[in-house]
Amino acid sequence: MLYPMSPKVVELKRKLESFMDRHIYPNEERFYREAEELGPWKVYPVVEELKPLARAEGLWNLFLPDSGHGAGLTNLEYAPLCEVMGRSHLAPEVFNCSAPDTGNMEVLERYGTEKDKERWLKPLLAGEIRSCFAMTEPAVASSDATNIESSIVPEGDHYVINGRKWYTTNATDPRCKICIFMGKTDPDNADRHKQQSMILVPMDTAGVEVKRALPVFGFYGVPDRASEVVFTDVRVPKENMLLGEGRGFEIAQGRLGPGRIHHCMRLIGLSERTLEKMCRRVRSRVAFGKPVSEQTVTQERIAEARIMIEQARLLTLNAAYAMDIVGNKVAKAEIAMIKVAVPNMACQIIDWAIQAHGGGGTSNDFGLTQAYATARLLRLADGPDEVHRNQIARFELKKYSNA
Repeated sequence: MLYPMSPKVVELKRKLESFMDRHIYPNEERFYREAEELGPWKVYPVVEELKPLARAEGLWNLFLPDSGHGAGLTNLEYAPLCEVMGRSHLAPEVFNCSAPDTGNMEVLERYGTEKDKERWLKPLLAGEIRSCFAMTEPAVASSDATNIESSIVPEGDHYVINGRKWYTTNATDPRCKICIFMGKTDPDNADRHKQQSMILVPMDTAGVEVKRALPVFGFYGVPDRASEVVFTDVRVPKENMLLGEGRGFEIAQGRLGPGRIHHCMRLIGLSERTLEKMCRRVRSRVAFGKPVSEQTVTQERIAEARIMIEQARLLTLNAAYAMDIVGNKVAKAEIAMIKVAVPNMACQIIDWAIQAHGGGGTSNDFGLTQAYATARLLRLADGPDEVHRNQIARFELKKYSNA
């Protein structure tokens, strides 16, 4: 292996896989049923039942690097563990390793005051509450974050916040108690990347209204609780500002780097699980006188899927290694590359698996439609393909600026 796992990670991976076999896979059908029947505004009992079991086995907050609250793993060490968790939509929250809480906890860990950490980070680390991240807006092309129009205006000892956000994950969850909100404090600043700020907004503050849940390909609550939230004259104390006015873009870049790599790690696990389903299906079905697994087109797709997964995994491990060695900012190209490559890989493999399952693949019975919704969503979340491709091209062209 180019990136061998340490004995600590090998043992954590063994424990994770055992937990998945004993508790996650047997409860997936129940999880999807609860998500469908209860909807995105309720807590799913199966998740709350499994969380204490995961915590008791030491499989808790594994994502947190350099912290006394988690396993203290590097990005490279966390990668194979995140891949295991990504095999099931149920798993990440059970281990307190789900977005957007992971990114929000890292922001609070880095930039929050001691008061913020006590009030918000501590219960998030314990899995007692959830959080949301309000950045994307329906009225502007949010792929360019400098377009954000929401306002954060100082008034005495408070800031007054106004704006409409959507795809604010988790906002419909009744356990969601805190929002990290991005808006403009200095819209006239000549530097467009210093106009924005991030501020903590308790969800029970007057003027915060969760308008509706947003479906992802018809799914509510799975793969996430996408929501539209309106902020009208919301007043929060000035001490809720994170890092300082004009530092929002800086925080966003620090937050989205780890978030992007976590998404890719999980998608590799989901792709592995999908390929397994595809192989089992084609070996069990006969068409035109022979098993579907013996059809050349099937074998070609299985071979291509294996190649694509291995390529994506190596690219992702390389990005994780780069982040650990040179930091998220310097590793921007590596992060951008996996953010393009991995969701596209996953979409293709899931599409082939749906085809192999026939009409049943388009139902919810095999978990493939849910998987596709996740993979397709992630070609947009945390920056669309086009933005990352442009960024990669600029990095490449810069090498020849003196040619």
